[in-house]
Amino acid sequence: MTEDLSREAADPLCLSQEESARLLRGAPWQRFVAMGDSFAAGVGGPSRGYATVSWPKRVAAALGEGRPDFAYLNTGVIGKRTAEVRAEQLEQVMAFEPDLVNVAAGGNDIFDPEPDFDAVEENLDAVYTALRGRGADVFAFTVANVFDTVPELAEFGLRVAELNSRIRAVAARHDAMVVEMWDHPVRKRPELMSEDGIHFAMEGQAALAAEIVRTLSQRLSRYGAQGQVR
Repeated sequence: MTEDLSREAADPLCLSQEESARLLRGAPWQRFVAMGDSFAAGVGGPSRGYATVSWPKRVAAALGEGRPDFAYLNTGVIGKRTAEVRAEQLEQVMAFEPDLVNVAAGGNDIFDPEPDFDAVEENLDAVYTALRGRGADVFAFTVANVFDTVPELAEFGLRVAELNSRIRAVAARHDAMVVEMWDHPVRKRPELMSEDGIHFAMEGQAALAAEIVRTLSQRLSRYGAQGQVR
């Protein structure tokens, strides 16, 4: 039975696989990694009318279209804090020799009774320093402001805003890309969240993947025809 993708096909916030691949055609990145927590792993439930494909797999498919040498690794693990991501995943990621890395971490740190945002920033900074030192491009995405539509999470609104500010600060220091999801219009959709109330369902993941593809496409202006930074 063919999967119903009618809502995704008509969604103005999404990109088709063909359009995503077109936007990233000629991209220099051959080895893509998503590292971090459940956001990196692409955890999320199904959405009616959308492909059940997580955002990392969508982005990897767009980058790898027509490129048999393309490689993709996902080290994301549910529940990991930034210190654990740094200690447990960075070595594996570095050994993979990536040229493009998503770092999605910090969301679990905010559930601590008194989150240590300085430690979060320090750990993220160490990860970015290592990756950028090897020449990899890095991108992150901010956590969406879903607190109007998911009021049971409202108590975490200020913490998420602070986490996002730390993500932006680290990215700015390391010339990394930031995909802004805090005020993204998808945040208002009533069916955005999975049953767990924490992760985007596939509707949100499709929109996130589209924003990532657009951000990566904008970055391509820095590269010449041979994939060298101008």
